[in-house]
Amino acid sequence: MPRKPKGPRLYLIPDERVWIIRDGSVKRRTGCSEGDRASAEKALADYIVSKHSVSRKNNRAPAEILIADVLNLYAAEVAPKHARPHETAARIEFLLDFFAEKTLAEINGALCRAYADHRPSLSASRRELEDLRAAINHHRREGYCSEIVSIALPEKSLPRERWLTRSEVARMIWAAWRYREIQNLRATDRYTRRHIARFILVALYSGTRSAAVCSAALRPTTGHPWIDLERGVFYRRPEKTRETKKRQPPVPLPSRLLAHLRRWARKNGQTFVVEWNGAPVTSISKAFRAVVTDAKVGDDVTPHTLRHTAATWLMQSGTDLWEASGYLGMTPDTLKSVYGHHHPQHLRGASEGITRRPGQKPDRNNGTKEEDPRDSDSKIIDLSAKIIGL
Repeated sequence: MPRKPKGPRLYLIPDERVWIIRDGSVKRRTGCSEGDRASAEKALADYIVSKHSVSRKNNRAPAEILIADVLNLYAAEVAPKHARPHETAARIEFLLDFFAEKTLAEINGALCRAYADHRPSLSASRRELEDLRAAINHHRREGYCSEIVSIALPEKSLPRERWLTRSEVARMIWAAWRYREIQNLRATDRYTRRHIARFILVALYSGTRSAAVCSAALRPTTGHPWIDLERGVFYRRPEKTRETKKRQPPVPLPSRLLAHLRRWARKNGQTFVVEWNGAPVTSISKAFRAVVTDAKVGDDVTPHTLRHTAATWLMQSGTDLWEASGYLGMTPDTLKSVYGHHHPQHLRGASEGITRRPGQKPDRNNGTKEEDPRDSDSKIIDLSAKIIGL
């Protein structure tokens, strides 16, 4: 039985370390090196759009409209305006693989559920179907479709509640910093995961999403977030990029973390916060999973767990809700609803009030004395400094 065509996709030529587009027997160079995945994704999106000529007849019935037309119109007119157009292009590619030969009239709940079953995770399928819904709505608003076509989305995944203890963070940093590459069953002198130790420190203590940390520069760089080492400010959103729902406001960095960053720039001559062979990393997923395994902290730990941990620690330390939400780039309502129960004063008034008689004054000292979380913060960051030899 012949294999099903995979459709247009990116392929990294191992020897040349450059991206090409593969589409069946067609191979087209993108002119992008291994470290420039974003530009390669943009080239792929342009290729997909150019491959299929979009029909622009007005007021047609859904049965006359190919979903490929709808997606390609969206890729050409809307996706380039997104904050991360290469990610949108990648999701459109998955949608085209499944829906390209179908019409809008074929879309129903069963087909949407079949797509969700086809994809590796519920969250991925939901995000991609949201793109399809946006593409259909854009197509109809432009006047090309005469009817409303609805998309049945999978239920939202439950929010992840996993966060790391300080001892778990220390174990992960140790595992990343001490690992040596294995060749012929023997450890070499190459420390190939130390960039993950740096990633953990910056992602955790800035509360920043992994993509922004991986691409962050240590001086102003076009198209990249950057850290002002003199003023100690992390500009997490690159200049001339649009703000999205996932806000990335500039934030001041903790003094100890800033000291590390200054030393990396001075001692190692780094240009980017997280580097591999002198270039910014495009993905830390594989190496991060290996560190998680070595540190034995559980398979449920992902790079985004560090952001959950940052929010949790801020609440546990009693940080003001407004300041913590601004630091993380999330709304106070989200921080309160998801992480608020970690705050030492969460429902404290209610728990004490339930035992008081009417008119009785609150007890100012309930007999408990909590350790100042900042003491633990100092210990873990100092331990990190020793690990990296700074």
